[in-house]
Amino acid sequence: MKATRQNPAEWEESASLLPQPERDLPAGRNQFHKERLMARIQQDESTTVVSPARPKIRKARLLRPAFTLPAMALTLAGAVAVGSVLIDGDGGSAGVATGPALTTSLGSSTTEGVPQLLDQISLAAAESTHPVVKPGQYVYIASKTANTFVKTVDGKSALASHILHQRQIWESPDGTKGWLVDPAVNSSPEGETLSLPDERGNTPKAHLGSPSYDYLSKLTTDPDALLAKIYKETKGQGNSPDQQAFATIGDLVVESYAPAELNSALFKAAAKIPGVVVVNDARDAIGRRGVAVARLDETSGAREEWIFDKKSHAFLGVRTVQVKKVTEYGVVMKPGTVRFTSAITQRAIVDGMKQTPARNG
Repeated sequence: MKATRQNPAEWEESASLLPQPERDLPAGRNQFHKERLMARIQQDESTTVVSPARPKIRKARLLRPAFTLPAMALTLAGAVAVGSVLIDGDGGSAGVATGPALTTSLGSSTTEGVPQLLDQISLAAAESTHPVVKPGQYVYIASKTANTFVKTVDGKSALASHILHQRQIWESPDGTKGWLVDPAVNSSPEGETLSLPDERGNTPKAHLGSPSYDYLSKLTTDPDALLAKIYKETKGQGNSPDQQAFATIGDLVVESYAPAELNSALFKAAAKIPGVVVVNDARDAIGRRGVAVARLDETSGAREEWIFDKKSHAFLGVRTVQVKKVTEYGVVMKPGTVRFTSAITQRAIVDGMKQTPARNG
């Protein structure tokens, strides 16, 4: 999705400096992680980590906040939300250290120029060439990510954030085989399998909330039909139909590898969602400055931002920033608090599980 053509098989969005919202996990792995989490809760109840933005579960994807009380689970593969409470004996999450809550300056938003910007982004996406992922190959995506949560130790609660850390994910075209390396999910440097069937022998089908490359390749590229499908299949989710539609499109462009035509259609569809704005100055997790397409969730007071390079319109990353002051779990979350941030640093097609582009072939 870039104006300056670049082979996505070696998408390396350059890096700069700094530290998203949680959505879904692979269907069958939810129960497995829930059971593992409950076992940990029984082992240690001295330190509580509460995700302020209820993580939803999308495939094995990003640990991002969701902002709704319904059981929308946690983020991509691994982290699990049970009543929004995560327990860890050392006060952290798996192998990620914690620090002060992430903050940023709030860029001003405007509705002016939204259609024009999304049209430019859509054109850039359409011009990029995406090699077909062949059977036996894997989509590889590397990112830097961090999230903010409520941490309670010895009865005292305060906001904290995981430090910015690297995340790597591999997925087969049909979505049945995969691997995740993310210390916020699993402290082992080797990571964990995302391959199906799951621990109960189930092989869930891909869907909008948990898409595979093959699934995305078959979606309509008509913006109106695509948006209608998104509204229909996410009915009852999120804090409002419009916000959920925006969040769903955001998920599809963050940690997926979709055909260029679909990426283009997704951005055209986003332009039709009420409440979408432009934030002219935004930074991704590693500090790259760009322009953001965003939408404010009136219920949570948080704004989800998709960040693009101002010149090439290449997608850089996504973050969720608190815009309105709220109190969650007894802790005040001030405007400027970064609930979640993620920067895509590399997106490629590789020939084997756990291979990286440098070692491909």
